[in-house]
Amino acid sequence: MSPVCDARCSVRGYKPLTQSNCSVAYISAMSLSDEKAFKKALKAKAFSPVYYFYGEDEYLKGEAVHELIESAVERATRDFNLDVRGASDLDAESISSLLGTPPMMADRRVVVIREVANLKKDARAALDRHLERVAANGATDVIAVLVAQGGEKAKADKVLERLSGANEFAPLLAGRVPKWIAHYAREKMRAAISPEATELLHRAVGNDLAALAAELDKLASYAGDAEIDEAAVVAITGTRRDETFGDLLDCIASREAPAALSMLSHVLTLPKVSGVSVVMALTTQTLAISYGVGLRDEGASSGRIDSAFWELIQTIRNVWRPWGEARAAWSKSLSLWDAASADAGLEALLRADIALKETRLSSDEQILSTLILAICSNVRSIENPGAPGRTRRGARAIPAGVSAD
Repeated sequence: MSPVCDARCSVRGYKPLTQSNCSVAYISAMSLSDEKAFKKALKAKAFSPVYYFYGEDEYLKGEAVHELIESAVERATRDFNLDVRGASDLDAESISSLLGTPPMMADRRVVVIREVANLKKDARAALDRHLERVAANGATDVIAVLVAQGGEKAKADKVLERLSGANEFAPLLAGRVPKWIAHYAREKMRAAISPEATELLHRAVGNDLAALAAELDKLASYAGDAEIDEAAVVAITGTRRDETFGDLLDCIASREAPAALSMLSHVLTLPKVSGVSVVMALTTQTLAISYGVGLRDEGASSGRIDSAFWELIQTIRNVWRPWGEARAAWSKSLSLWDAASADAGLEALLRADIALKETRLSSDEQILSTLILAICSNVRSIENPGAPGRTRRGARAIPAGVSAD
């Protein structure tokens, strides 16, 4: 069943969204204080004997592993004192050998085991015996770095997450991303980036740190010794101010079909934008607006709805653009939607989803143009939500996974 179809069926329940009935729990990212403590410990060469890195964000985990290796193992002896292995390739004997081999011409060895949840039963037993020895004897000259698989469905190991060296890497809160962009440009690329360029890059790429890093690498090369400005972002990403993916979503939320259609062709040329991704983003947006309609019909104030949108964004996380931008757009456009138009929008999204996946008779742009016209039709301001003749409905449940690929 398609994600849009799943969403369309689930929304029939009209249940209030709460932590208890939403299967995607909000998990905060590694706090700024934890991050500073981790970096401070690396600088002081104060290592834990075992690290467990888990959480959704693969990029942040990869960066943490890289920083740990750089600090713990000297480059000159790295060929002897660094092993990076996949868990599925290891058995009990290899685990015991890796974790039992002393360092050569150095103070310590580092053993990185990726996707640790894939260890076979005998290999996991060998790892557990090593953990017991470390707990009993204290520090060791072998540092084990256990890396969990990421992604939204990844689950932390209940035993390993209790380790003192356990660190969770959830996606950065959207408010920290612009600071991360400036920090990455300054520290990694030795480049300066203007606030305007930072804002446009964030709007164009979103919160995907790996994608942002790739674009910043290209921007630094393009700008040379000059500051990365807005013109550089336009030249490298193809994104123009007021014609980003977020702008397209804004126009459709506001049900402005002419403006949305005028920028559709350009938006589809942007990196990582396709017909499917547009439908997924619009499904997330339409379900969020539908949720707001339900709250409004229950008598919730605009401030309460705005707060509910923020709680929702923190729960589902992937809203395909900066979080504050999404919340502002949903709140601003809510008066243009009622239960019937939200339902009609979801029906149109389901048809578009099927068309994109089952036929090549029409191009993505043609299918999306039809979708935009369907969503934006019959616009009217909802001045009196409680007027007779309208069906009053409760707040709608936003199903988990509506923004998954």
